[in-house]
Amino acid sequence: MYVIREKLFGFGQDSDITDEAGRPVLRVDGKALSLRERLVLRDMDGREVAEVRRKMVSMRPTYEIEIGGAEAARVRKRLFTPFVDRYTVDIPGPDDLELVGDLLEHDYTVRRGNAVVATVSKAYFTMRDTYAVDIAPGEDELLILTAVLALDLAEDRERRDRQ
Repeated sequence: MYVIREKLFGFGQDSDITDEAGRPVLRVDGKALSLRERLVLRDMDGREVAEVRRKMVSMRPTYEIEIGGAEAARVRKRLFTPFVDRYTVDIPGPDDLELVGDLLEHDYTVRRGNAVVATVSKAYFTMRDTYAVDIAPGEDELLILTAVLALDLAEDRERRDRQ
């Protein structure tokens, strides 16, 4: 399980993604206030391992994920999904993922077809809101974590646009 502190990204600050023991495993360089809404993930030695950035030409919220300098996925919000949030994680080739969430509870399930590959729960028990991300064994942890970060950026943008 991993913990992502959600609120820090809206302010463009740096944060760590930690494992369940609280040890940092990735550093998130928050550039959310940049023109392109961009987050860079670095390993604990400071090497860039992934990037999440908003694609500006799309009508619906779309975020591109690069891992190791190559395009790994695009995260798009589905339109017209009453009562739930739905995002497609479009991976080159087969095996796309889908994030399905409860609008009020901010709990999400990550699915590949009918199989649950991860769960995302928003916890309110700390000074800052956090996402707990539980990933099934054998899944691409970096891809799922970056997809959750893209989801967080998209949700923050929607909240700002409604205000």
